[in-house]
Amino acid sequence: MLLRILVFFGVQLLGAALGFWFGVAGHDPYLVAAVGALLGSVLWLALDAMRASRVLGWLTPDRPAELPLKSGVWGEILERAQRLLRDKDRTIQDGNTRLHDFLSAMQASPNGVLLLDDKNRIEWCNQMAAAHFGLDPRRDLQQIILNLVRDPGFTAYLSIRSFDRELLMAGRDSTPTRPLRLSVQLYPYGGGRMLLLSRDVTAVEQAEAMRRDFVANVSHEIRTPLTVLAGFVETLQTLDLDADERESYLTLMAQQAQRMQSLVNDLLMLSKLEGSPTPGVDAWSSVPTLMQQLAQDARALTQVINTDGASLHQLTFDCQFHGEIAGVVTELHSAMGNLVSNAIRYTPPGGHIGVSFVRLPDGQAVFEVVDTGPGIAPEHIPRLTERFYRIDRSRSRETGGTGLGLAIVKHVAQRHGATLVIESQPGQGASFRITFPAVRLREAS
Repeated sequence: MLLRILVFFGVQLLGAALGFWFGVAGHDPYLVAAVGALLGSVLWLALDAMRASRVLGWLTPDRPAELPLKSGVWGEILERAQRLLRDKDRTIQDGNTRLHDFLSAMQASPNGVLLLDDKNRIEWCNQMAAAHFGLDPRRDLQQIILNLVRDPGFTAYLSIRSFDRELLMAGRDSTPTRPLRLSVQLYPYGGGRMLLLSRDVTAVEQAEAMRRDFVANVSHEIRTPLTVLAGFVETLQTLDLDADERESYLTLMAQQAQRMQSLVNDLLMLSKLEGSPTPGVDAWSSVPTLMQQLAQDARALTQVINTDGASLHQLTFDCQFHGEIAGVVTELHSAMGNLVSNAIRYTPPGGHIGVSFVRLPDGQAVFEVVDTGPGIAPEHIPRLTERFYRIDRSRSRETGGTGLGLAIVKHVAQRHGATLVIESQPGQGASFRITFPAVRLREAS
């Protein structure tokens, strides 16, 4: 800056000296010197203004990397401004990178994230929130959320502005057959804005409902035989019964005890299946041997059910695969035996039950049980593998079922990488198929 002042005064002195030297005749030389100094100042200011104009021309968003001036005060100013602008650009770039990473993290969140301004307009939302509420992340920006989410509970929740609890509401794509339940909670932050978090709690609510149903069903299934047992015990204790009546009561008591025993065994089986690791492929069992055991059990069961022996079920066992299957043989026998016994119990006497084990061209194998029973209505099929789900409770008790057989079959199939498919129509019988993967099958050695 001192050099700039010295140059300015130097130009003035030079102008004054030249004016005094070339003084006009008849004029005061000192006056001419003053005019020369003034003209020198004007010339210096004009040159300085041109340099300043070049500096201002460089200070634009699309500025070139090369500085227009590299010397003097303006050159120094440009160098310092360039350093400051570089630091600012670097700071902005770092901020944009962090913002991008933050938004990417919120996009990857399994929960919905939505930002609202002080007028309840959408400032930003991730894809999960868009899916939960049926929004378009681009088109719906700056839209009032109440115009897009028209759930009455959500409207009341937003208007009351008491956000110390969550709101449970139906999702945009929720249907009676496929319900979608959302947990929504708002969190106010600076300037009247709000952060809205949403999460899909459908599975949680379904699990809770299943737990409640499970406890209620177990309590009911155990309470009924216990009530019968208690009544018989009281009768035996208070009444003087003859030998035949006592024998009849004891037989009924044994049946109820057996029913409770079967229920406990099935519950233990389910617990074991859910808590055990997936079976490996190192333990192999003969499929023909397994089918022979199933045939023996089926013939014994049909004779027990049809005591008169006149209308036994027609049983057909067809084993077209003579190799081996990998897995826990007791679990496989239990699952297959459940399907066969269900077919026998629910098919009227004299009906036909076909059991087959067939290898498919793609290497898989299908174990199938087909009966000529009363069939199953389509609305019941998706729920047949639920615990304690029964189409007809009275019919199930007559046949001695616990309501856990198909649940066990489903778990055994899943543990062995197999799939269970049920097909049926009312009055046309039913077909139960377990398809095993090729990796669990091999030809007999």
